[in-house]
Amino acid sequence: MKLSIRRSLILSIVGVASAIVMHPIAAFAETELVLSSWLPPRHAVTVGAIKPWAKQVEEVTEGRVTVRVLSKPLGPPPAHFDMAAKGVADITYGLHSFTTDDRFVRSRIGQFSFIGDDAATASKAFWNVYTDQLDAQKEHAGTKLLGLFVHGPGILHNNVRKIESADDFAGLKIRVPGGYISELMTDLGATTLFMSAGEVYEKLSRGVIDGVTFPDDALTSFKLTDDLKYSMTAPGGMYNTTWFLVMNEAKWNEISAEDQAAIEAISGEAFAQLVGDVWNASDARSRGIIADTDIEVHSANEAVLKAIKDAAAKHEAAWSEALAAQGYDGSAALRAMRKEAGVEF
Repeated sequence: MKLSIRRSLILSIVGVASAIVMHPIAAFAETELVLSSWLPPRHAVTVGAIKPWAKQVEEVTEGRVTVRVLSKPLGPPPAHFDMAAKGVADITYGLHSFTTDDRFVRSRIGQFSFIGDDAATASKAFWNVYTDQLDAQKEHAGTKLLGLFVHGPGILHNNVRKIESADDFAGLKIRVPGGYISELMTDLGATTLFMSAGEVYEKLSRGVIDGVTFPDDALTSFKLTDDLKYSMTAPGGMYNTTWFLVMNEAKWNEISAEDQAAIEAISGEAFAQLVGDVWNASDARSRGIIADTDIEVHSANEAVLKAIKDAAAKHEAAWSEALAAQGYDGSAALRAMRKEAGVEF
């Protein structure tokens, strides 16, 4: 009897010891993903969306999948989609318009004028319509599409003149992020220059450019308030930029179906809400700071709005025609997105 009790005790001790030894091993991630981040480390999107999402991935997969956000990017911003597709980084984010070819033509639905006054609502509408009606995943070949979003309403800022007529655009040298807004500003008479956000401060302070197309957030994020005099807003935004969050397809396929489902649950529309809320808050903070500067903020008058609408209509029609050739109804998708975003157009 005593021998049996002693044997049971020994087995219990061995079992507990084994559990103690094995538990830390089980806590190690089966998959560590590297995310290349090119926005400044203190940018609102980095701090409020990218890093929290990375932490959520670890939480929802119970530590089996972790995401390491790099403090320095593995390449320039325009290279980030291809970096994910080719496996240079496991996860990247960036602007569709930074890729100069036409592989993301359907993403332009989120770049047009008058698509939303609220970054969260517009981002969710962009995700829902682009993925559902325009097959967004197909345009992101080589990757798993995890997120789509837009920033707050796009604004024209300059240090030369207040825009009060269609003629006032003429001759202004304006930084653009590429894509639709580059073509729109050219049509309105401005000279456009493409550059990443990090280059703007130097070019603006040296007079290489007269202004920028940016949401409110960027004026404070990139320290531009001292070199600008006028900011012109438009209902729903003069333009917007579209962003992706993607993972290398092969790396995604290495993850279990259970963990894939868990990651998808915190991505997609949920991520659009997360990053949109962050951008809304950052825009609001920036507007408070801008109010204490010498920048004159004004709404586009009817004549200027008409010029923008006339130019925008031509681009929307050409885009819709191009999509029709691919079998997509661009006009219906754009109407659906504006409706979901609450924009009357």
